[in-house]
Amino acid sequence: MDKIYAVVLSYKRKDLLKRCLEGINGQSRPCDGIIVVDNASSDGTLEMLLQLQLPNLQVYELSRNTGASGGFSAGFRIAYQKGADFIWMMDDDVIPEPDALQRLLDARDTLDAREQPYSFLLSTAYTGDGLLTNVPQVDTRTNPIGYENWPALLQFGLVPVRPATYVSILVPRLSLQRHGLPIAAMFMWGDDTEFTLRISQETPGYLVAESRVMHLRSVSGSIDIHRETNPQRIALHRHFVRNELFIARAYHHWRRVPLLFLSRLKLVMRLLWLGQSFKARTVFAGLLEAWKFSPEAEPADAPVEALGVTVRQYFSESTALPKGEALAAEPLET
Repeated sequence: MDKIYAVVLSYKRKDLLKRCLEGINGQSRPCDGIIVVDNASSDGTLEMLLQLQLPNLQVYELSRNTGASGGFSAGFRIAYQKGADFIWMMDDDVIPEPDALQRLLDARDTLDAREQPYSFLLSTAYTGDGLLTNVPQVDTRTNPIGYENWPALLQFGLVPVRPATYVSILVPRLSLQRHGLPIAAMFMWGDDTEFTLRISQETPGYLVAESRVMHLRSVSGSIDIHRETNPQRIALHRHFVRNELFIARAYHHWRRVPLLFLSRLKLVMRLLWLGQSFKARTVFAGLLEAWKFSPEAEPADAPVEALGVTVRQYFSESTALPKGEALAAEPLET
């Protein structure tokens, strides 16, 4: 039987994390291990985890916040290096339905029976109000006679997609072996797009209609600096601007890069005209960073220390964590 690890990245959302872990623990197909990567939370996340009695729970507390990109990169490499055949990755605000994992595995079986390769499998995500969210783009590549091939497996509730997010994504070991890890240097916003574009260049991923999760996002809708009011989140938009230009250079037609650059310059001017100088400076900073930004993906066997962090590990291998206690390994030194 395949070895499947669920991996959850968390940062200062212990209540949502608890709900997420309860959803994972209640799966009809149990996971062989549950890994939590705590991105240096300061809200009592670790204390909550140490009291949560879940079998096979493994907690990796990073010494600093590496951003979503670094946290997901850490989670993928930890599970890969533990021998996982499949890694079921999600953020801490994702609540899977009890059969979400089994439905992904059913989809795998359907594809394997038809000798149809895949780079990842993705759950269908809904908001708390039942609206679709995090909808991936349909892969419109054509079949041998020139027609778009995406309807080929509709009868099984499978649609080829690229790119996608980490909202309940099942990644086979082979994809990581061939294409490496998410790029930690991206910090946040766009790392999931880059990673899923990279691993699906030759083989599509598939959206699985019957695998459902609820995504309780703190900010609904697409990323838009106009709607931001939190100064800390506004400052993070430089990563978004930089990363989207990096992705355009790497995966799209060359014409997309100057068009995207001009559109972001227009955004700077619009923000200045609206008197939102901080937002304008943030977007412009991202544009400046973009031209020098060209990181490379690390191989899946790269050590966690390569992220520039120390890691404290807490394990509960086959039994639940005793309340208030944990078996702590020695921290990994950088």
